[in-house]
Amino acid sequence: MSPVNIWWIRRDIRLKDNQTLQAALKDADQLIPLFIIEPEIMEAAAPKRRAFILNALRDLDQQLRNLGSRLIVRQGPAAKAMGDLFEEFPEAAVFAHEDFSPFARERDAEIKESYDLSLHSSVVLRHPTAVLKDDGEPYIVYTPYKNKWYEEPLPNPGDLLPIPDRLPSLPDNIATMERPEVEQVTDFPATTDEAQRRFSEFLEDGIQHYKSQRDQMNVDSTSQLSPYLRFGLLSIREAFAMAQMALMQAQKDKTRAEIRTWMNELVWREFYTTILFHFPHVMEGPFREEYEDIAWREDQADLEAWQKGQTGYPIVDACMRQLLETGWMHNRGRMIVASFLTKDLLINWQHGEAWFMNNLVDGDPAANNGGWQWSAGTGTDAAPYFRIFNPILQGKKHDPEGEFIAKWVPELQDLPKAFHHEPWEMDEDIAQKYDFKLGRDYPQQIVDHFFARDRTLEAYKAARESEEN
Repeated sequence: MSPVNIWWIRRDIRLKDNQTLQAALKDADQLIPLFIIEPEIMEAAAPKRRAFILNALRDLDQQLRNLGSRLIVRQGPAAKAMGDLFEEFPEAAVFAHEDFSPFARERDAEIKESYDLSLHSSVVLRHPTAVLKDDGEPYIVYTPYKNKWYEEPLPNPGDLLPIPDRLPSLPDNIATMERPEVEQVTDFPATTDEAQRRFSEFLEDGIQHYKSQRDQMNVDSTSQLSPYLRFGLLSIREAFAMAQMALMQAQKDKTRAEIRTWMNELVWREFYTTILFHFPHVMEGPFREEYEDIAWREDQADLEAWQKGQTGYPIVDACMRQLLETGWMHNRGRMIVASFLTKDLLINWQHGEAWFMNNLVDGDPAANNGGWQWSAGTGTDAAPYFRIFNPILQGKKHDPEGEFIAKWVPELQDLPKAFHHEPWEMDEDIAQKYDFKLGRDYPQQIVDHFFARDRTLEAYKAARESEEN
């Protein structure tokens, strides 16, 4: 029987620079490009994230057909789907990228017990076991991790793997199921062409201004590549290789600092993956044990006001409404709303973590958990419990003209810009002129920030003292 290799596609939905595909092509007379619809993943995914994945698979299928193949789709759980496939092709070998969430590691360990599964790099540039302290322990602070991470050379464009000219044939009469039909995610077309277009535009213009503009919420100041990196429509090797090229070509120190800042954001992504790999308990509770017993408030009304963008704080509401409509949120916005939930409302960060995963196109367990624990002060940071964003000042600083607020909180857009951030500051004459009334046209603030700040500091102090005793 001719050698049959299975390319098990998971978070590498692309042909360009795909190390797993390259390994699967070696010595293969026949190749099965396989995607397993795993209920444990797909049923828990945000609707927009599920749609993004399925549309990306549709795009990949067309590319495969252009190369003389096609996508084979089976229904999970993965171990059962793989078992059924091995009944058809008992001598097959499976090639997949290595993933690092507790679910993925347990699934792959189970499959490796019974089948020939080899795992390859793809999700991160540095494996979680590759960047360690001199004593072999994992880093738990970002900056020393980053410094060690950069000690190894970065890929260059010449290292990237091209799209194959042709693919081996499929076995005869191999069955596939129909993919569910879903609408395209409007703000994030799920194609590799779109990933390349966005990345090219960012390299041409955005990356040179990233450090100075990334926190401005009223402009496209970030790459907005996160969904494409999350599901591998753009390879992380290509992202670093092309950024490294831009860095080498930059003529000014300021420009190099702008570019390096974006690269460092990608290293944050790798850092949080490493934390999840070595400390999987973070998916169940705080990284820092002293914050296990914070007296979080259980206030469903406040939680729902936050989820719906009805808190009475315009910048918070604008960000939450952006999430609901697009499935994405500006990174500065993520920090603002996370601080508001955990520090102003004193609601457990895990509620926010779950809400983000239920709505984000780019929802990633490692990055999402790391970001929420950073904001809550329960994560790897040394002493961030007192980091409490003032939502009014954050709005004024990062949306100074109130344009972002006006876009996502339309009930405020006709007011003078001076009141976009603080509509409660209008006197009665101005409010009457614009026929505007707090509580009727826009919610009253659900909490006083300065009261909330003191309450939160006391709650964190009590948790630390309880741990010490």
